Amino acid sequence: MVESAPPAPPSPPPPPAPRARRRRADAQRNRERLLTEADAVFQEQGTQASLERIARRAGVAIGTLYAHFPSRRALLGELLAERQQRVFDAADELLGQEPPASPRDALVSWMHVVAEYSAVYSGLAEQLLGSLDDEDSALHTACRRVAEAGERLVERAHAAGEIRADVTAEDVFALINAAAWLRGRLRDPAAAERVTSVICGGLSAPAAQAPATD
Repeated sequence: MVESAPPAPPSPPPPPAPRARRRRADAQRNRERLLTEADAVFQEQGTQASLERIARRAGVAIGTLYAHFPSRRALLGELLAERQQRVFDAADELLGQEPPASPRDALVSWMHVVAEYSAVYSGLAEQLLGSLDDEDSALHTACRRVAEAGERLVERAHAAGEIRADVTAEDVFALINAAAWLRGRLRDPAAAERVTSVICGGLSAPAAQAPATD
């Protein structure tokens, strides 16, 4: 019995029509303009800036903005994607240190990274905190990942006895929020780092009390 020849591979789809290619190119340009202008407006006015203003500066209708970014947090999530990855990489590196030179120092280093990230735009820290408990937020997954890294770093510092026993992960996030708020109002990067260090300094466990001498 003669075997039948295998079926011919499917033909490749026809190339898109020029009009469809133009529409996609226009949509990509609109998206890039929206991201550029959103970054500029949020830098100037904070995360509560008018989305209509962003659309006007990008030269598109507000409906076009929402077609690309259905919410303010979706827009922020896209703008922050690269910076978020730096935060994740820092956490992975600090948590991967076996054994860490100092669990407290690892925690403080991570707090500096997150405070800097949270101060990119005025009001961003509040947006990030609000996204932790909002599973529908476009920022929720990233915020949850950051929070889990912080919780692990706090647990490790506790186990080493290097931070106060009464400090919780929630306390640490409150300190980061305070540091981010202050960093957003300090133009000098060195001053911002110094203030963050002062805030983080309160984590340390009290030194053992020296024995009394006669």
